Amino acid sequence: MQSKEIRSKFIEFFKSKSHQFVPSAPLVIKNDPTLMFTNAGMNQFKDLFLGNSKADYSRAANSQKCLRVSGKHNDLEEVGIDTYHHTMFEMLGNWSFGDYFKKDAITWAWELLTQVYGLPKDKLYVTVFEGDKSEDLDFDQEAFDLWKQYIDEARILGGNKKDNFWEMGETGPCGPCSEIHIDLRSDEEIAKTPGKDLVNNDHPQVVEVWNLVFMQYDRKADGHLESLPAQHIDTGMGFERLSMALQQKGSTYDTDVFTPLIDYIAKQSGVAYGTSEKTDIAIRVIVDHIRAISFAIADGQLPSNNKAGYVIRRILRRAVRYGYTFLNFKEPFLYGLMPILAEQFSGVFDELVSQQDFIAKVIKEEEASFLRTLENGLKRLDQVQANMKAEGTDVIDGQVVFELYDTFGFPVDLTGLIARENGLSIDEKGFTEAMAVQKQRSKADAAQVKGDWIQVSEEETSEFVGYDEVALKTKIIKYREIKEKKGTVYQLVLDQTPFYGESGGQVGDKGVLKNETETIKVLDTQKENDLIVHYTDRIPAQPEAEFEAIIDTSRRELIKNNHSATHLLHSALRQVLGNHVQQKGSLVSDKILRFDFSHFAKVEPEQIEEIERIVNDHIRQNIKLNEQRNVPIEEAKKLGATALFGEKYGEFVRVITFDPSYSVELCGGTHVAATGQIGVFKIVSEGAVAAGVRRIEAVSGPKAFDLVQEQDKLLKEIKEMLKSPSDVAKAITSLMEERQKLNKELETLHAKQSGQLKEELAKKMVAEKGLNVIIEKITVPNADAVKKISFELRNEVENLFAVLAANVDGSPQIAIVLSDNVVNDKGLNAGVMIRDLAKAIKGGGGGQPFFATAGGKDLSGLDQVITEAKAKLAGLE
Repeated sequence: MQSKEIRSKFIEFFKSKSHQFVPSAPLVIKNDPTLMFTNAGMNQFKDLFLGNSKADYSRAANSQKCLRVSGKHNDLEEVGIDTYHHTMFEMLGNWSFGDYFKKDAITWAWELLTQVYGLPKDKLYVTVFEGDKSEDLDFDQEAFDLWKQYIDEARILGGNKKDNFWEMGETGPCGPCSEIHIDLRSDEEIAKTPGKDLVNNDHPQVVEVWNLVFMQYDRKADGHLESLPAQHIDTGMGFERLSMALQQKGSTYDTDVFTPLIDYIAKQSGVAYGTSEKTDIAIRVIVDHIRAISFAIADGQLPSNNKAGYVIRRILRRAVRYGYTFLNFKEPFLYGLMPILAEQFSGVFDELVSQQDFIAKVIKEEEASFLRTLENGLKRLDQVQANMKAEGTDVIDGQVVFELYDTFGFPVDLTGLIARENGLSIDEKGFTEAMAVQKQRSKADAAQVKGDWIQVSEEETSEFVGYDEVALKTKIIKYREIKEKKGTVYQLVLDQTPFYGESGGQVGDKGVLKNETETIKVLDTQKENDLIVHYTDRIPAQPEAEFEAIIDTSRRELIKNNHSATHLLHSALRQVLGNHVQQKGSLVSDKILRFDFSHFAKVEPEQIEEIERIVNDHIRQNIKLNEQRNVPIEEAKKLGATALFGEKYGEFVRVITFDPSYSVELCGGTHVAATGQIGVFKIVSEGAVAAGVRRIEAVSGPKAFDLVQEQDKLLKEIKEMLKSPSDVAKAITSLMEERQKLNKELETLHAKQSGQLKEELAKKMVAEKGLNVIIEKITVPNADAVKKISFELRNEVENLFAVLAANVDGSPQIAIVLSDNVVNDKGLNAGVMIRDLAKAIKGGGGGQPFFATAGGKDLSGLDQVITEAKAKLAGLE
C-alpha cells in the first residue's frame, strides 16, 4: 500500500465515523508563547481542551505536520543515527471534544489497524497506564477491560507514568494513555525474544505506532490534578511508522516516503545507499532534514540567527555538513530535492508546490553561504583535535567551540556531533560562558512563574466584537499574575472585548477598563492560541464588577490606515513585479507598516514609483470596504481570496475586498471603511532581509503627510543653500564633481607631504644597538598617511626599528615598524610592544609582529610614548 493511500484511508475512515476533517496547522506557531513549532497533532486544538474556545464540531481528524527539534520533544540527535526517528513527520490523529471516550477510541483504533489496514493481530501489543501511588492515580482498569475484547491479555502491558501518562506541558489537560506497538521482526527473531520484552525499549523494529490519550485531568500550577469538566480523546499515529508497518519494511527510510529522495542523493553523490554505515547515516540525515527545512520555509520561517529561524538554520547546516564530509558534496545540493518533495506532497500539502522555486532559492543561498566557511571551520577543528591528541585531552575547550560558532558559523550541536564522531566531547559550560561575555548580558534565567488562572465567572469563552464596537460593557472571566525578572505581568480575559489581540502582523490594541470606582490601563492585547489576553497595569480591586472596555480609538484609526494600505501594497507589488510575489511577514502598527515579500531582485526606483502611484490611485478612488464574515473557506478561495501560507484558517473565514479585480484577501485585522480614509501612502525604504525576501517599509495617513512635509522643507533648505537654482539636481551634480576634483588635488598634496616627511624621518635616523632607529613625533592629515610612511620606510631601510607618535588631525596614533630580521633576530614583536605604549595615550591597538598601530584619547601622551619607546630600545641586548 503506497503512502498516499495510507493517508487517505485514515482520513476517510474517520470521516465515516462522523469526524470533521481539519487541515494541518502551519508548522511554525505564531500565537502560542510556549512553543516554536507544532510538535503534536493536538496543538491546534489546545484551546478547545483548555476550555478557552468552543469547537464547531465535537469530532475531528487530520494529518498534521510536526517538528520535534527543540524543548521537551527533541529528536534531532537520534535522526539519521537510528532508522525511525525524524525531525519533521506527519501525525495522523482523531479527536473527541467532550463526545466519545475510551470505548470508541479503542474500538475504532483496532478496527482501522486490523480490518482496514490488515495489520496482523499477533504482531500487535498495547500498553495501559499502571497507576502512580505518588499522585493517587489508579491502574487504568477500564482501558484494560476494553482491550481484552480484542487482544490476548498477554499482549496488554502495564506502562509507567513516563510512558503512559500524557501531559500537554507543566500545566493543563492531561491523562492516562494507551499505546499500540507493532513487532516487525521475523518469526525467527520473535521466537528467540518475545516482543513484550522489547516494547518501549528503543528497539528499531518494535515500535510505537499509535498513542490514544484519554484526557480527563487538569494539571494546576502547584502540581496537583483536578478532574476536567468534560473528557476528551487525543490520538496521534506516526504516518511514517505506519507506512513502515504496512509496507513491511525494516525502517521508515525504506518506505516510499523517503526512497525517491534517497535515490536522488545516491545518484548525485555516486554513493549507493546500504554500502556503508557512515554514508547511510549521512543520506538519512539529508533526506529527513530537507523535509523539515522546506516545510518550515513554506510556512513562513526563514533561516536566521535567532529563535525559530536559528533552529531551521542549524538543521540545514547539519545536513550540509553531512553531505560535505561523507558524500563529497562541495557545491549546494539540498535545493535539488525540492521538485521530488513537491511532487510527493502534491494534493496533500500544496504549499510546497506553489512555493517550490522560492524554497529552493532560499535553501541554495543558505547552502552556498555555509559552504564558504565550512571548509575553513573543519580545518580549524582538525587542528584542535590534533593538539588535543598531543595533550592527551578529549574535551574541546568551550572557547574553541565559541570560536567555531562565531567565526565559522558552526552551531554548537554541530561541533558536538563532529566531536562525538571522533570520540570527543565539548565543554558546553565554557561555550555558554563565552556566549555570555560576547553578548554582554547576564546568564540569569529568564523563566516565568505563572500562577493559575483565577476564575471570576462561569463563562468559559471570550468573544471579540472589535470590528463593530470600540467601547462596551463587559465582565472579567478570569485573571492571573506572571512573575518575571523584570516585574509582575497582569493578564485579564473578558467575556466580550473590543480590544484586538496582536495577530496577522497587526499590533494589539491599548486603552482602559473603567467603572465608577477604578480605571485599569490596558497596556497591550495579545492572542494566545484563540484566547484574547489583556495585559494591564494591575488586577482590579473588584474583579467581579462590571467594566466598560474602551480602546484608544485614535491609535486604532492609524493602525487601520496602515493595515488597509498593506493590502493595497500587496496587490500593487504583484501587479508590478509579478504573481510570484507572496507575503512573507508583516508589521502593522500606528506608526509604520512593514511588508516582507518573496522576490529575488532589488525593486528598482522606477518600480517603487509605480507601486506608490497604484496604491495612491486606489486611495483617491475611495473604494468602499467589502467585508464578508463567516465565509466557508472553499467558497472564499473560489472568490479568488489570497490566503497566506503559514497562517491557520478555520472552516469559516473573513474576506476583505477593495475592488474585486485588485485586492481580495483572507484577513482577521481591522480596516478602514473606505480607502480614502488612508489619505496618502509613501514608501520609506526597500531592501533585502533574507535570501529571496525583500522588505518595504512605508507610512500612511498623517505620518505620510508629515514625511512629505519634511522632505519638502528639506528641499527648500537645499535650494536656499544653492541660491535657488532652476535645476537642483544639476546644481548638486556640479558641486559633487567639483568636490571630487578638489579631493584628488588634496590627495596629491598629501602624498607629496608624506614623501617629504618620510625623507625628513630618514635623515633623523640613527644607528643604535645594530639597528637603524627612528623614534619621532609627527603631524599628518590622516591615518592612511601614517601607514603609507611606515611601509615605505620598511621597504627602503634595512634593520629598521621605528616608532612614530602621530598627531592625526588632533587625535593620537602610534605606529611601530620592524624589519623582518629585527623580528627574527631580536625576538621583538610590534603587536606586543604597541599594547604597552598605547597606555600613554589612553588607548589600545594591535597588529602583526612587524607592524602594529594603536589609537587613543590623550594627545598629550605622545611625548611619553617617545620616552618609553627610547627606554625599550635602551633595554635591548
